[in-house]
Amino acid sequence: MTRETVLALGLLLTTATKFRAPGLPIGPGELLLVVWILGTLLQQRRGRAVPITPGLRRMMIFWGWFTVAESLGTLTALVIHDRHDTGLFLHDVLAYPLVGTMACLSVLGSDAEPRLRQVARSMLLWGSVLLAPQLAAGLHLFALPLFDPWFGDRFEGWSTNPNQLAFLCAVLVLCALQLADMATRSRDRWAIILGMIVPLWIGRLTKTDTFTFALLAAIPVFMLGKVRLWLAWQGARPSLRTAFAAILVLTLPAALLSAAPLVARSAHDTGFLTKNLMKNGGKEAKEEADLRLELWREAIDRGLSAGMLGLGPGPHLPIPPALVAARETEPTLDKGAGHPPVNGTPDFEAHNTLLDLFTQGGVIADVSLLWLTVRALLRTWTAQMAGLTALLVGLMLFAMTNLIVREPIFWFGIAFCLVAGEGGQRPHAGGRLGQPYQPRRAGAERCAG
Repeated sequence: MTRETVLALGLLLTTATKFRAPGLPIGPGELLLVVWILGTLLQQRRGRAVPITPGLRRMMIFWGWFTVAESLGTLTALVIHDRHDTGLFLHDVLAYPLVGTMACLSVLGSDAEPRLRQVARSMLLWGSVLLAPQLAAGLHLFALPLFDPWFGDRFEGWSTNPNQLAFLCAVLVLCALQLADMATRSRDRWAIILGMIVPLWIGRLTKTDTFTFALLAAIPVFMLGKVRLWLAWQGARPSLRTAFAAILVLTLPAALLSAAPLVARSAHDTGFLTKNLMKNGGKEAKEEADLRLELWREAIDRGLSAGMLGLGPGPHLPIPPALVAARETEPTLDKGAGHPPVNGTPDFEAHNTLLDLFTQGGVIADVSLLWLTVRALLRTWTAQMAGLTALLVGLMLFAMTNLIVREPIFWFGIAFCLVAGEGGQRPHAGGRLGQPYQPRRAGAERCAG
């Protein structure tokens, strides 16, 4: 088994949180990541000195400032005698070094981009293998032992949270879009497109609104990037018809599959779009929006009260009264692993990455993450990687409704974007792919040539 396969399996299984040891944030995925980290460090020790590439430098700068921010937040909490959940504090203290080390080692070396591309291929292959039995169990084709794949009417598979599974599926679909764009053979491209089916199906079954909106936002971004690439192409540029056909081949299957529930509704129903895009037909949209706004206001207040320095790792918000009342009337609501108990300790999250980091590391943590995200976006846009730009847009949308900086697969996506184009392969504007990229030069350069 190659190191790329080990990393891919580790990333996939970190979302299988039902396999973790009781009371510990460690499962098969985390163990595989540790094995991959140790193997990578051992290989680097035996090899030559590794150059500090731009991707590695930016990743190290972020994690340096992030560590400073979390440390200052912890000291602030000690000074003001802030109460926090010790178990959840330790959970983040263990998680951040793991994902930080993985992120830095992922962009190590000048061959990082082709290595991460291979990891993405392995993730798509093994993701279909691991998700297929979960889907079959969810459709009641057969029963899987130990775990119920449903949380109410939302599919969660081997995860303890449907949103976590939806995030994995979104990353797989958007990585597949990039891989299909760079495929050099039609059969490989179609195989990758077929690999989108299971993640798309499961993503819809999770009834996570962000999954649908992330894809609906990422696909136009991908098409815009492909049109930009076609306009910048020099020499034997394919015709507009060929380029448009290539874009449709890559995006239409994902668009149709993600929007499949929409066509099942009658066009005479004026609210069919909202009802199908949002879980439970949008019936709980107002209550959920009010709850999120309450959490976001509380997160801002907590961050400001800490002098915008944060309060250290872990959640720092009280559970909203509306959710406490709902738990009393519905005993199965929002309980189980990953859902904090009502014990008087602030142990709830804002479910927004920037606001949660604001309560943990203050302004420094937020500015660091924004800087890294902008650098990754500029890198993918400059490298003409439309699929990776779409992937980053999807990550940003999930960050608006979830705290995802603890997710290793999020850092895989960031690492992939930071090293975009370093492998020397560029997507063609249409038709055939994989040839060296040749953007059009400025007028003076063309005359000089």
